[in-house]
Amino acid sequence: METLVEQRKNARTQLSWPVSIWLPDANRFFNGRSANISKTGVFVRVGVATPVRAGHIVEVNFPRTMDLAKEKGGFARIKSGRVVRVDRGRMVNDATIGVGIAFDKVEG
Repeated sequence: METLVEQRKNARTQLSWPVSIWLPDANRFFNGRSANISKTGVFVRVGVATPVRAGHIVEVNFPRTMDLAKEKGGFARIKSGRVVRVDRGRMVNDATIGVGIAFDKVEG
């Protein structure tokens, strides 16, 4: 039996929100949904055909509601980061893969 050791430094919040991921290598966006998020990263589910692998640099686009866009002055929150994990365990069940993304550190 294998014991998993929790490596997260920040608490995750369950959040199902539509997202799109920009993959520069594919030169396009792939749509999905967030599953959970923290200050340092996000786990999203995207379609099985998404050509993503650990180490890819990506941008995650979190679209805002119209009211929030007016308040914040933009229609999306965009975070860049690195893919740290790809989970293919649910491919057969719901035709998605899970992607763990660590956000780039912000100076300041």
